Amino acid sequence: MVTVLVVEDSRTQREMISGFLQQKGLQVTQASDGIEALKQIAAHRPDLVVMDIVMPRMNGYECCRRLKSNPDTQNVPVVMCSSKQEEFDRYWGLKQGADAYITKPFHPSELVQILKRLLKKQG
Repeated sequence: MVTVLVVEDSRTQREMISGFLQQKGLQVTQASDGIEALKQIAAHRPDLVVMDIVMPRMNGYECCRRLKSNPDTQNVPVVMCSSKQEEFDRYWGLKQGADAYITKPFHPSELVQILKRLLKKQG
């Protein structure tokens, strides 16, 4: 079964995204910030990460940069999921190593299409 780590500081958003992904048959784990995410990924590597950018303690940009610079986790696909909608935000997220960038609010099917594409690409 495919495991997705949802990293989001808003409990409401985290639960909403997690619930939708679970309805689609995915196993979901959760983290509320980048530090918690890195700990969870080190313990149990997910197949994919959906990550907010603006979070306390460690933002999504920094967390993604650390994941992608670590040989053990560099191949884990990361989807940035943020309310930051400027073209520069998308550019910077992809520059940090994100494999995709989606802006909030988004339609759940849009997220599923991105996840399917990344998982297929991963093999």
